[in-house]
Amino acid sequence: MPPAPPSAARAPPRRAPGPARRTRSGPGSPRPRATARRRSSATPGAGGLPEPPASRRRSSRIPPRHRNTLLSHGRPHLLALRGRREGVPPGRSELSAGGARIVGRKGSPMSIATRRGRETASYTDLRDWLRAVDGMGEVRYVKGASWEEDIGRISEMLHHTEESPAVLFDAIPGYPRGFRVLVNPLGARRRLAFTLGMDPQLSTPQLIDAWEERLGQIDPVPVEEVDGGPILENVLEGDQIDLFKFPTPKWHHLDGGRYIGTAVADVTRDPDSNWINFGTYRVMIHDRSHCGLYISPGKHGRLHRDKYFARGEPMPVLAIVGMDPILFLASCLEIPLGVNEYEWAGAVKRGPVAVVRGRHTGLPMPAHAEIVIEGFVHPNARIMEGPFGEWTGYYASGSREEPVIEVKAIYHRDDPILMGCPPNKPPYEAHHFRKYLRSGLLRKALKDAGVPGIAGVYCHPVGGCRLLYIVAIRQMYPGHARQAGLLASQVRAGAYMNRMVVVVDEDIDITDLHDVMWAVLTRADPAQDYEILRRCWSGPLDPAIHPDHKGFNSRVIIDATRPWEWRDRFPIPIGPDPEYKRETREKWGWLLDGSGQDGRTTDPLPRGPRRRRRPAR
Repeated sequence: MPPAPPSAARAPPRRAPGPARRTRSGPGSPRPRATARRRSSATPGAGGLPEPPASRRRSSRIPPRHRNTLLSHGRPHLLALRGRREGVPPGRSELSAGGARIVGRKGSPMSIATRRGRETASYTDLRDWLRAVDGMGEVRYVKGASWEEDIGRISEMLHHTEESPAVLFDAIPGYPRGFRVLVNPLGARRRLAFTLGMDPQLSTPQLIDAWEERLGQIDPVPVEEVDGGPILENVLEGDQIDLFKFPTPKWHHLDGGRYIGTAVADVTRDPDSNWINFGTYRVMIHDRSHCGLYISPGKHGRLHRDKYFARGEPMPVLAIVGMDPILFLASCLEIPLGVNEYEWAGAVKRGPVAVVRGRHTGLPMPAHAEIVIEGFVHPNARIMEGPFGEWTGYYASGSREEPVIEVKAIYHRDDPILMGCPPNKPPYEAHHFRKYLRSGLLRKALKDAGVPGIAGVYCHPVGGCRLLYIVAIRQMYPGHARQAGLLASQVRAGAYMNRMVVVVDEDIDITDLHDVMWAVLTRADPAQDYEILRRCWSGPLDPAIHPDHKGFNSRVIIDATRPWEWRDRFPIPIGPDPEYKRETREKWGWLLDGSGQDGRTTDPLPRGPRRRRRPAR
């Protein structure tokens, strides 16, 4: 381990204490005055985990379809329902899998109905959010899972199960009770809709439409700067710094180390304009006080870093691990250049984000965050980083020297919750929520670019919501489809590592890959409807590019619309249009899903009395 580089910045000047004020983040603001308090040990059940009301304190059975859903390295683990044991709260049931205990609670329909149509998110921080979604029956609690193997393997299986629950791990071997890990918080449509302040019952197209409408109403809300908050309950500096204090899992079998930053927001500041940005850039633990920070070329945080390094200066940085889910969503999306993600998140929540200043960098951190790492990235300090399983489904970037964060302070709440969103083979959790959010962003970007007749956009999760985009249009003029496809592949929301854009007519269900491929195979002529773009924006994570030529890629635009020149003579397709399909499913879904239920007999034809067969002579 090379010697740690010297730190190169002083804390900003302190201002006199006073009431909280709203401000746009910038340098020179005060550091927090709150005194850190430490707690010697965590208590079981601390941290505000919800307990069922008295009226619901009864044993609840786990539905049979959920009992065998967790696998261990491809080998089934039988999850047997067991009787109540010590430490399991009344009203919950317990499952056991390889030594880990899984406890959950039945959902409450009223908890959904009372939130239906609400326009603002009804929670303050991650713990409030957990209480709310627990009331919807969306959280499971696991005790005894190991950080070395179990948590990573369980996370992978959850990610590949549609609408799977959020899981909170506690009592992790080797760590105090109360030091927890949360995975898959946003892996289901209902939880995402609730997080955005929308109806949890919205369908996929409805949620995309509602999100696009919300994007048109975004007006950044300045942060509210405060003197203290729960994040200052524990402040570790100097010899107290220890990144291994938290139960960071080893997410994949061949990872080069433990990655504390997967569901992370890395905060940086532009040295020229003081613009505050945060994005999700992976963070690997090297030792007690150093961690790697990988940022792909072209990302906003990388632009900031390049400016500092060009001047020979260290870049101040915060790594937020455990936060309001809205902040994590903001960190994952292509927010426009120059926009402060804190202020953007405040606009989505329709209320300011409360922040305090880091003692060493002056950067703003959420007052209600769970864990924050503060430090500096020095121009000449690099350590081997990786390999790491990435969102393409491969250990694509290998191992190489990357810049290092010299940690100056760690802040954390009592009984902290470490959030994890480890990449996996598509689709995984991030793709389950990005398919809605990035689709809305890309559709809005096309409209803002002046492309008319956009009927829908879908960033398909099979391609990690980047490799494959499907655009539906109402053709209005020659070249309309080609224009939409080219722009979709090059605007900020769609440019990074895209591989294929398919443009279809509005009669195609863009969320149904079978329907899309039918259009490609029956309406597109490869000789004239396929266009290849070369030397486009890519990066080290692209598995299809030779290791010596990373940075550029090619992509194909497929015009799978009816040919404009003879569209009126194009054969009429068989079958009802999407609206008729929806009406039929609403009316006859009980029959189409194969159950034959919904109060109807599976054999509606009456049978007469059986005739007795005469014995053969």
